[in-house]
Amino acid sequence: MAIQRYPGVPAYYHRAAIIILLAGFFIRLVIASWLHPGFDEAYYYLYTLHPDWSYFDHPPLVAWTTNFGIWLTGGEVSQLTIRIGTLLIYTGSLIFLYLAALRLYTLQIAINTLAIASAIPIFQTAFGILNIPDTPLLFFWAMSLWLATQEFFDYRVYQPSFRLTLLCFTVGLACLGKYHGFILGFGLIGFCLFSPNYRRAFKSRWFLLGIPVFILTISPVLYWNVVHDWVSFRFQSERAVPNSGYQIDRLAVTLGVEMLYLFPTFGLPLLWATIRATVQQIRNFSWKGSARNRAFNDEWDLEKRALILWFSLPLILGFTLISGYQQVLPAWKMPGYWSATILLAERVAISRKYAHSRIPYRWFFGSVAIAIVLMSIALSHIAFGTFQTPGKSSIYGLLPIKTDASIQLFDVKQLGRGFVENSKLSAALKKADFVFTNRYYLGGQIGMAIEPIFHKPLTCFESDLRGFAFWSKPKQWVGKNAIYIGSKTFKVDLEAKTIYPNYFQKVTKLGEIPIRRGGEIVETFSIYQAQNMLKPFPRPYGN
Repeated sequence: MAIQRYPGVPAYYHRAAIIILLAGFFIRLVIASWLHPGFDEAYYYLYTLHPDWSYFDHPPLVAWTTNFGIWLTGGEVSQLTIRIGTLLIYTGSLIFLYLAALRLYTLQIAINTLAIASAIPIFQTAFGILNIPDTPLLFFWAMSLWLATQEFFDYRVYQPSFRLTLLCFTVGLACLGKYHGFILGFGLIGFCLFSPNYRRAFKSRWFLLGIPVFILTISPVLYWNVVHDWVSFRFQSERAVPNSGYQIDRLAVTLGVEMLYLFPTFGLPLLWATIRATVQQIRNFSWKGSARNRAFNDEWDLEKRALILWFSLPLILGFTLISGYQQVLPAWKMPGYWSATILLAERVAISRKYAHSRIPYRWFFGSVAIAIVLMSIALSHIAFGTFQTPGKSSIYGLLPIKTDASIQLFDVKQLGRGFVENSKLSAALKKADFVFTNRYYLGGQIGMAIEPIFHKPLTCFESDLRGFAFWSKPKQWVGKNAIYIGSKTFKVDLEAKTIYPNYFQKVTKLGEIPIRRGGEIVETFSIYQAQNMLKPFPRPYGN
């Protein structure tokens, strides 16, 4: 028997959903316009200067999303243009999440899901504003979730369809966004394997067709790794290998930090809803694959929650366990929590229905109000130095510039103007054969600053080269002249005296370019001329 699609939902668009989507997009657009680029997203801008099948750090989709806004604006490079793709794609992710919740539950739960996913700060910033690989990953993660709700809950007795092949395709695209996509595929296999009603998917011709479709989809990553001795897979897999003893306190700290990133009044209820649904699944699971002493409708609800959990738990539990012996960034788990917002939205709807209380709404709007205030304060400080000391724009000096990590997000256009306004620096850069820096993560910001003005090859000379190891040949720069650009925060002057004279005939300081925030100098870039490179800089990997 076919299941009625979207029961009780009117044919016209849902005004509340449209309002939430538009409001969220406008807020993200404003923030993206004036928030300076960070290390990572500026570094991914360099991907667009070196088109390839894949990259050392990540699969290729982040290069495409980064380049979309630059292409759309005719080549303009700015903090907004590199984020346009992110702004659009995250809106699409929210739409698919909304449709998935609507397919599984009710209109109210779908609206709740959309509202929660739009309100949690890290979802809005990391996935919705910043230009990072997680954004295309999340888009195809959400599309896969929506397709899964269509595939597995169309009939009471499961009948495999062409959507199974499409799922293999979207999971492959998620893998092209970030390697986390392989965990998404593992979750879908686990869902079918542990649900007797869905095991027949493995025997379906649509699944058998989906296997080569998946392999073909991820072929750019496979090809690049074959050519480069599987270096990207080896680099990423080494992060899962213990490099020290297991420490429970590290696991606890990681969990606490991710609750802060999610915002405690959202993060803790989200974690509780996920744990509650997991415990319910364990209590009602049997090796025969059915719920004991349950009505058919209850078993159906359990299957729906099982699908969401298989989209959530492998990522959350996997990285939680790894965090006991390896550094785990909070953003790595977030697609799992993002999927679990449907579980929290369901609990909110149930609480409202049976408790006849306005507490859920007070909790939501109160959390949103506090999050907006705190985010506004944080963003104003990053952009204007609201709390730095000293600072002309400072309301109350709390953070000395030397210990303020937010200065890592700086106005790259100031660095570009420094070259344009200084004839000596401008002439030297124009004559140089290439530019190099001493930290790979500074390369993106330097590239964004000088590429629109002077088109010069950019590389990096240090032990951790990341993508730079594959964007040039070791002997390519021998006999050529360079401009060395580095930040005083990262020992630019020290390394100009101790390291690079071993590789160049002469290294001469040309000047400095100050970066200001709130009228005060928060960072200084030193500019050196490096003449006649004598020998290749050593590389631990790459060409």
